[in-house]
Amino acid sequence: MTPRTVTVRVPAKVNAQLAVGPARPDGFHDLANVFLAVALYDTVTVTPADELRITCTGPDAAQVPLDRTNLAARAAELLAARHGIEPNVHIHIDKDIPVAGGMAGGSADGAGALLACDALWGTDASQSQLLDICAELGSDVPFSLVGGAALGTGRGEKLTPLEVGGTFHWVFAVADGGLSTPAVYREFDRLTPDASEPVASPALLDALRTGDPKALAAALTNDLQPAALSLRPSLADTLETGRQAGALATLVSGSGPTTAFLCADPESAQQVAAALTASGTCRTARITSSPAPGATVLPV
Repeated sequence: MTPRTVTVRVPAKVNAQLAVGPARPDGFHDLANVFLAVALYDTVTVTPADELRITCTGPDAAQVPLDRTNLAARAAELLAARHGIEPNVHIHIDKDIPVAGGMAGGSADGAGALLACDALWGTDASQSQLLDICAELGSDVPFSLVGGAALGTGRGEKLTPLEVGGTFHWVFAVADGGLSTPAVYREFDRLTPDASEPVASPALLDALRTGDPKALAAALTNDLQPAALSLRPSLADTLETGRQAGALATLVSGSGPTTAFLCADPESAQQVAAALTASGTCRTARITSSPAPGATVLPV
């Protein structure tokens, strides 16, 4: 018997390295994108319905589209179309990942809905088939499905799992408002007309493998950071606050405007989060760790 309701938990991500190449003819950019899943999660619950509909709760729920532009709705439609069924399902998103914050919250919801609908409908898709649909949905969606750590190449959708030798401690400072990912890439193109082909950093991959936070801190890079700072100069104050509070490294998360702070240990993370909260340079600060598992069906 197929279940009457399925709930999937799916993580946010941080880009330990985001190396961006020149714009391709199709408008995308080749990337060397080192993803780390972090333990901030959305949960996606699906139940049978008379038609496809989406609801959302959580701190940023008002910013989440509830129509068919939502990746969760598109995931249900694509899976249903492949199996000749109607996507008649109620998708409820309990959102805890910042919206439009460079942490792949929308991608996470797409991956979560895809896995949940597969379980609800008993379509028994293989992981390879699910990943194909994820890649059709968006560049970050495949990683949201698999989690852990991975190198994303192409536009980020071609994944190679990476070994991680320990737990890394992070603070994320959530900004007011979002940043448009396409706008950040356009600004990158303007600022970097001579972008080179992206290559994964051997030092960063080694730091992940050995679990060394200081070595990882020295290797963190984000080619989109100058563009994000150009569009949102106030983020520089947030980054400086975290640095002065003792973070090992600071960077804009993905296309921003969320900023990420790598810390030596949980105590340091508490200190950095408190300083960020008190500074008034961000809306809130979240403490978490990586790596985290990918999309996971929760027990009923």
